Amino acid sequence: MQQRFAPEKTVLALSIAALFAGAPLLAQAQDTGPDGATATVVVTGTRVANRTALDTASPVDIISADTLKSTGSTELNQALSVALPSLNFPRPALTDGTDTIRPATLRGMAPDQSLVLVNSKRRHASSLVNLNGSIGRGSAAVDLNTIPSAIVKNIEVLRDGAAAQYGSDAISGVVNVRLRTDRSGGEGTITYGAHVTEYDLWNDDAPAGATWSGPNSRKRTDGQTTTVSAWKGLPLGDSGYITLAAEYKNQEHTERSGYDMRQQYPKVNGAYDPREMTINRFDAWYGDPEMQQKTVFVNFGDNLTPEVKFYGWSSYQLRDARSAGYFRRSLDARNVQSIYPDGFLPIIAPTVEDFSAAAGVSWSIGDWDLDTSLVYGQNGMNYDIQNTLNASIGPTSKTNFDSGGFSYNQLVYNLTGVRKYDVAGLASPLNVAVGTEARREGYELHAGEPDSWRNGGVILSNGTPAASGAQVFPGFRPTDAGHTSRVAIGAFVDVEANITDKLLASAALREEHYNDFGSNLSGKLAGRFDFTKNFALRGSVQNGFRAPSLQQQKFTSTSTNFINGIPYEITTFTPNDPVAVALGAKPLKAEKSTNFSLGAVVRLAPVSLTVDAYRINMRDRIVLSENLTSTAVRNYIVSQGFTGIGGGRFFINGVDTKTKGVDIVASMPWKAGAAGHFDFTLAGNFNRTDVTKVPTTAQLAALNPAPVLFDRVNVLTLEKGQPKNKITASVNWKLNQWGVTARATRYGDVLSPGTTAAFDYTLKAKTIVDLEARYALSRQMSLALGADNLFDKYSETLPPALNTTSNTPFSNYTPFGNNGRYVYARATYSF
Repeated sequence: MQQRFAPEKTVLALSIAALFAGAPLLAQAQDTGPDGATATVVVTGTRVANRTALDTASPVDIISADTLKSTGSTELNQALSVALPSLNFPRPALTDGTDTIRPATLRGMAPDQSLVLVNSKRRHASSLVNLNGSIGRGSAAVDLNTIPSAIVKNIEVLRDGAAAQYGSDAISGVVNVRLRTDRSGGEGTITYGAHVTEYDLWNDDAPAGATWSGPNSRKRTDGQTTTVSAWKGLPLGDSGYITLAAEYKNQEHTERSGYDMRQQYPKVNGAYDPREMTINRFDAWYGDPEMQQKTVFVNFGDNLTPEVKFYGWSSYQLRDARSAGYFRRSLDARNVQSIYPDGFLPIIAPTVEDFSAAAGVSWSIGDWDLDTSLVYGQNGMNYDIQNTLNASIGPTSKTNFDSGGFSYNQLVYNLTGVRKYDVAGLASPLNVAVGTEARREGYELHAGEPDSWRNGGVILSNGTPAASGAQVFPGFRPTDAGHTSRVAIGAFVDVEANITDKLLASAALREEHYNDFGSNLSGKLAGRFDFTKNFALRGSVQNGFRAPSLQQQKFTSTSTNFINGIPYEITTFTPNDPVAVALGAKPLKAEKSTNFSLGAVVRLAPVSLTVDAYRINMRDRIVLSENLTSTAVRNYIVSQGFTGIGGGRFFINGVDTKTKGVDIVASMPWKAGAAGHFDFTLAGNFNRTDVTKVPTTAQLAALNPAPVLFDRVNVLTLEKGQPKNKITASVNWKLNQWGVTARATRYGDVLSPGTTAAFDYTLKAKTIVDLEARYALSRQMSLALGADNLFDKYSETLPPALNTTSNTPFSNYTPFGNNGRYVYARATYSF
């Protein structure tokens, strides 16, 4: 009987053979030692923002700790989005948990299609899957804001696919956070800032017969934020280090609501209630959440012997946040007037706990440099819903609820070996790396208290049942609760060498097997040709993948909707739920990608220029379907033997996209003598995504009318929901004790899509200017004053037709947020 070829077994066998037998197999260098460096993401030196490592076969940006500090925000995601044109960090509001854990995107792809490493080791994702209408809907991404900037040495961003080197998720690129390794010294920083701003209003008309009116603009000073952070280096033995970092952040919420012109109270004897003239009509929180955040981080390492090193790190963060839902007016059927006579603003108050720990050893045996590590990470989110009620319970309803939550954990084991071989005919030794990785993931969802989700039986005056569960966020039910886990095992083989003095070439192959959906084989070829010392071409071709996350496979939630007085369960189904299967859902499989890149490197001292074009073809992207609740869907569900179910949504493969773009980075240092030292940078990202296929199911297509499984809003969000282009021009100036950073970032057009073309709204290009001035009082003490969004720019105010509640005067697709000018001061003391 002929035996079938098993790629994963072959790659694993080759890896183990090379690792322990020393056979001359091909692999790319991938030193994953305690300093966090890798040959895939080459560090040629610490550079300012947007300056690439110019000798690599793929584009790499290296962002220093000083660059991260030269902005008012202490959030890592926000600082990166300012430093890198290819990285976007929208700041949506009124999006439930996404207000608290906001995802970033690279090269216009989904937040979970880029890989995050810490010291070259895979970082765990957040437990939150983004469900609402914002960028990243359906994704569960890494929360970079769990890493305090004080512990960061620098950040390397590989703007190229790398699934063949690192495995799942590395489709649009890799973000590698390298931690400090100081054994002495330290620094303490206090930053305080606030939004000082004015924004325009576009008010709706008052109801017929009403006499109230609203202002045309509004001034606000809010979002006051205090951040206290510090790091300290300590010696460990004769050569080791322990670097400690801690951060405390207290942030007040920002509020950019519109002026609510709607009737608020029931009429009294046919006339408007007198309270209509005195109620505060700025009745919503639209903006950043209120937040208290405490973070500690430690990184350590030492030489046990001259040939053996150990290293590790650990972190913990506790984040308490408060954001709001839509305002419920006094006359709203979801309100109980004896509890809230003036209506109420429900508050979503999640608590997020994040923990990680890593330990590893690197050593040498003969010509092999070996590294092994074990990394654990966990993220949990629990929802408290405040200032709300369960209308179906009536006047005795509680006003605060525990709505439950979820958690995700990941345990990763790595073993890697690296060595060099002298090969006849090559201009350099052949750099070889082989290794294996095993990963266990777990996901758990726990229910809220019964009053957070149950129906208490109250009937409204019109004869219909009152809404079930805690308003704004009904709790998870016991039927939603559950836990699951999976295991993935992978192996890789990489090679890299100079074929000639001018030609650098590399190849990589990686096989991964998941016990829930199967296997994947990824490969990459990359090369670079230096025509002269001043000009080179580089490029790559590869295929990659992203495994379906446990959050996408196992998240579920249920709410009760009454249709014509009949209760129906509306559910976010797991893909293997019998109802979802009846609607055409199938087990999720991996997303697949094919990446192409071609770039040029130009060095004309002192100017350096890189231009890198790319194309990413995605197949079977995993998306969250529309809410399928039409009469035709309900009738079909009943015909399949399910009762009391009104429909729902589920995750499904089936969206194909083509993304193409170009990154351009130019930099020039200038020593101007008595005028000081300047660093100029001009960088841009130009990006376009086209959706070429959307998912369908035979079951839904047969209905009349057939519901849309993935509608135009979600299609246009993928195609036009992020800037067409983003261009940054910056200059850093230093003279003696003085320093200045000036930066202008132009965000291209963005479409805020509607359910029909009539409701589409284009957000025109805007340029945001940031300015910071610094002065060193002494070698230890320095002060900084600055303003982000100096000229107080906003995107277009939405017309009342797109803001019917007045709660959301701006679009969540705004790429630079909707908070306006931020003024701050920072004091830093080094010791």
